[in-house]
Amino acid sequence: MLLGLLTSRSLHGYELKRAHDEDLPGAKPLAYGQVYATLNRLVRDGLAVEAGQERAGGPDRTQYVVTDRGRQALTEWLSKVEPPAPHLSSTLLAKVVITLHVADEATARHHLAAQRAAHLARMRELTAVKTNPGASVGEILAADLAIAHLDADARWMQKALEYVHDLRLEVQHDS
Repeated sequence: MLLGLLTSRSLHGYELKRAHDEDLPGAKPLAYGQVYATLNRLVRDGLAVEAGQERAGGPDRTQYVVTDRGRQALTEWLSKVEPPAPHLSSTLLAKVVITLHVADEATARHHLAAQRAAHLARMRELTAVKTNPGASVGEILAADLAIAHLDADARWMQKALEYVHDLRLEVQHDS
């Protein structure tokens, strides 16, 4: 991903972090340490090189550019289809099942309803971001993706609410 951000022009670590955080709104912000560690690996692997120093009223900042080898690696990465996740890893699913192990149906329903309400509130916040006239395309895309995930979770929670009784019976039977 950092190679892609470096492809259009040379950047130093601070600019690269800022470009990531601005171009991928809603994504987990990168730590500076992660940016510089990744830049060091990219240089070590011949995917990027130092392109000089810049001094803008502070310490020297090393600029980096992508090499031809880096462009090839980026092209390969972009064209590779991401496989669907092979395993379901959801804190939400774990909480539902564990709640049914340790609590009654009413508690499980309460927890699901509260979580669903939080998801719906976040969806409303993201809809406001999306409909803001000043929203960038990146912000709209990030909001759309987050809304789609939250909507899927909310629909799943609604379905789980319908199955709480049956799930509770299964959990009691397995115990």
